[in-house]
Amino acid sequence: MPKIFFAFIFIAFTSAQAQQSQKYADALGKYQEAIQFYDQNQFEIASKTFREIYSEIESDQLKANIDYYIAKCAIELGKPKADELMERFIANNPTSLKTNKAYLEVGNYYFQNKDFNKANEWLSQVNTSSLSRDELKTYQFNYGYTNFRTKNYRKAQQLFDNVRNDKEYGAQAKYYIAFIAYEENEYESASELFDEARSEGVRGNNISYFQSDMNFKLGNFEKAIDLGLEQLPKSNVRERSQLNKIIGESYFNLKQYTKAIQYLKEYRGDRGKWNNTDYYQLGYAYYETGDYESAIDEFSKILDGQDVVAQNAYYHLAKAYLKTDKKTQALNAFKNVTEMNFNDSLKKDAYLNYAKLSYEIGNPYRSVPEVLQSYMETYPSSEDVDAVGDLLIDSYLTSKNYEKAISMLEDSKDYSNKVAYQRVAYHYGIELFKDNQLREAKEYFNKSLSERLDSEYTAKATYWKAEVDYSLGNYDEALVGYKEFKGMSKAEQLPEYYSIDYNIAYSYFKTKNYRSSISFFEDFIEVERPSQRLHDAHVRLGDAHFALGEYWPAMESYNSAIAMTEYKSDYAFFQKAYSYGFVDRNEQKIQNLNAFVEKYPSSIYVDDALFELGNTYVAEQKDEQAIKVYQRILSNYSKSLYYPQALSKQALIYYNQESYNEALSKFKQLVREFPNSQEALQAVQTVRLIYIDIGEIDQYASWVNTLDFVEVADSDIEEATYESAENKFLDNNTQKAISGFKTYLKEFPNGKNSLKSNFYLAQLLYNEGDLQESLPYYKAVVNSRSSEFTEESLRRLSQIYLSNENYDEAIQNLSRLETEASFSQNILFAQSNLMKAYYETENYDKALIYAELILSKDVKDEEVLSDAKIFIARSSLKVGDEKRAESAYEDVLDMATGKLKAEALYYDAYFKNKSGDYEASTAVVQDLTKNYSRYREFGVKGLLLMAKNFNALGDNYNATYILENIIKNFDSFPEAISEAEELLKSIKTEAAETNSSVEVNQN
Repeated sequence: MPKIFFAFIFIAFTSAQAQQSQKYADALGKYQEAIQFYDQNQFEIASKTFREIYSEIESDQLKANIDYYIAKCAIELGKPKADELMERFIANNPTSLKTNKAYLEVGNYYFQNKDFNKANEWLSQVNTSSLSRDELKTYQFNYGYTNFRTKNYRKAQQLFDNVRNDKEYGAQAKYYIAFIAYEENEYESASELFDEARSEGVRGNNISYFQSDMNFKLGNFEKAIDLGLEQLPKSNVRERSQLNKIIGESYFNLKQYTKAIQYLKEYRGDRGKWNNTDYYQLGYAYYETGDYESAIDEFSKILDGQDVVAQNAYYHLAKAYLKTDKKTQALNAFKNVTEMNFNDSLKKDAYLNYAKLSYEIGNPYRSVPEVLQSYMETYPSSEDVDAVGDLLIDSYLTSKNYEKAISMLEDSKDYSNKVAYQRVAYHYGIELFKDNQLREAKEYFNKSLSERLDSEYTAKATYWKAEVDYSLGNYDEALVGYKEFKGMSKAEQLPEYYSIDYNIAYSYFKTKNYRSSISFFEDFIEVERPSQRLHDAHVRLGDAHFALGEYWPAMESYNSAIAMTEYKSDYAFFQKAYSYGFVDRNEQKIQNLNAFVEKYPSSIYVDDALFELGNTYVAEQKDEQAIKVYQRILSNYSKSLYYPQALSKQALIYYNQESYNEALSKFKQLVREFPNSQEALQAVQTVRLIYIDIGEIDQYASWVNTLDFVEVADSDIEEATYESAENKFLDNNTQKAISGFKTYLKEFPNGKNSLKSNFYLAQLLYNEGDLQESLPYYKAVVNSRSSEFTEESLRRLSQIYLSNENYDEAIQNLSRLETEASFSQNILFAQSNLMKAYYETENYDKALIYAELILSKDVKDEEVLSDAKIFIARSSLKVGDEKRAESAYEDVLDMATGKLKAEALYYDAYFKNKSGDYEASTAVVQDLTKNYSRYREFGVKGLLLMAKNFNALGDNYNATYILENIIKNFDSFPEAISEAEELLKSIKTEAAETNSSVEVNQN
């Protein structure tokens, strides 16, 4: 290569190097120029200059410096993402001398932008040893403030302490140190520092608010009020709410309740919610100023309270309820206080009030005697224990929870308690009697009579025990009881005495001592005013004379009954007509019997009258008229017990007229339709005579061989077996009679006396309480031909099936009884129980039909009428006719007792609730829970209604308290508990929106 070429290359390289050095030198000059711009706070041009020379700078250190200055200029100019530039510088230059400054700059950047969490994060990395004096003061204040804002008060106070005496930052530092002391409840120190900060010119930082709050917490209530009132006009919405609370509570603590109310009610709560203490203070202030309704409104918002504040609130709530005569609500609140153990004095006084109120208005949760007894046991040394003891004795009666009262009294040895025991046992017996629990009623009347300390109750129990015996058919025992009652000195003063002669007369009548019966019926008739009983007494007096063969006096008595035209007298009319036959006045008998049939075509005695009319025509040798009358029985009364007799009578008339074919036809029909009957046996004998008369004995033999009862009917063994059993029956030798009848029926199941044996055996077993064993024997009677035993057997069968809740069988037998019964009482029994059975089988339309049928009759028995109306009400509810149900329950209220009364009261409350008459509904539930607490089914349903009423009226305290007690105390009513839980959750969910103390169970 030529030398000249190498010379050219060298010259060119030297020239390029010189140019490059000059360019770098120029860049360094611009770098210094940019630094000057930066130092003069010309950040925009400085940043631009730094960016222009960045690529021309070769030194890594200078490039790092430029990165720093560009980031710093961006921070000073408030450029977006300036923090990211500085963070990138720190990340790329961890060992740079400017990194510490960068931490400070990023921290201050976030501080200026109020991102105190990030500011705190960056400032915490600054090494303060390299900071200037001014930088250090700013750093300490800013870093202190970021710790203050992030609630690291200890660190914040250390940093603020470093600048608390600085002219620039000292006043603010003292303010924040004071606030830290305030937050940490160091109120005296805080108050001093706030005063210093205020004196050094700190304004607008709520110093008055904090000082007011601190003075309140220190108990300096007057000063708290003054400072609070000073700050109130200058405060924002949140502070104004808190200041009102501070001022109001200060007045409250100074017992200036009128002023306290003004401010307490302006409090808006923590995050819009009050707590139980807030409601208590305002409620108590209202209470102390005598505004009890407003006090109730506030106290009742305290739900689920379980502390001393709540106990105090509920106590004064109870007192406010008493002041406004809301005793049921007061009872609940006092009870709640007794269940809390924070203030023993309040608890004791509440317990006394709870016990007294329970006595006065009843208690839906426990029996009143239990409550009173519990108070005496809990506070045996109380000065009120004797007074409560007196209430306890009387409460056994007024609570009407007789069963529980008896249980409590039976262990008592106190003499006065024995008097109470006598009275309670009597009242419980009456209650059981009205519920038709007769044997149980007798047991309690006997218990009452075991303590003959109160002569009035001794007389009453004697009378009603006799009534039970009469109802059970123990007529001899009833007679003894009635006569004993009549001889007692107290008896004449009692309402039961008025009818005692009537009852004694009936007892003699039932025991067939007709002469004595006549005497007492006559005594009763002399004093009784016109009534159903007077009418009945005339009829029974006639029956007694009739039984003794005194027919003219009998007819006089029947005429007296007939003259009482407002009462049904078909029986008396029939008996009068019948009696003429016994005094040889057959023409009058025929005339009166025909008049009877015409006047009473629907009477149950029409078939009796027709049969007697036929017999009388026969006696008067008017055979054709007799045949026609008997035929009316055969055509219209196929179920009548006279039906087989009418057939027999017709056949005998034809036989006596020698109309053999007609006679044979009737006799054979009789044997075919009523085998085993006495009439059938007689018919067989007469048929035999007819065939003999007409000379066709072979036809008799052929016919009689088709009969399976003739041979047994002639058996002497059968007759002897029956008579043996019957004799034991007549001697009241019950067990041997039962054994004898069973033997007869086993040996002769289709015997001549099988019908009577089945009936007598069934009756014996039934009276011994062996209802199920009596069942097949009653069934044998009712499945046989109609007889004088059919009616009673149908009644007893129906009773057994009803007691077994076998309603289908009960309906079948009751329906027969309704159509076949001769006694009006049995027809009424059948219809009233058909009503009940159809209801139980959910045939509500038929239940309504029978209820209406009963009400359409001239029924005097209030219990039957009450039943009819209750089933109209129940059935109407089931078919959705609530208007009719409401009307029916209103009728029931006027006449019902016991459980039916409880049911009627519940539905009265139910319909009042539905119509929005909540206070009236609650008043009815009070009556229900006070007087009919024994019937827990309606008691718990009533309480649920009461809770709904209180909820509707805005009294959520009482609503929730009742619901919680239902859930705790009525495990046997799961449906009520489920409904209570649902309503309770709903109420609490709503209450929790304004009361932070209320917790809602989400399960």
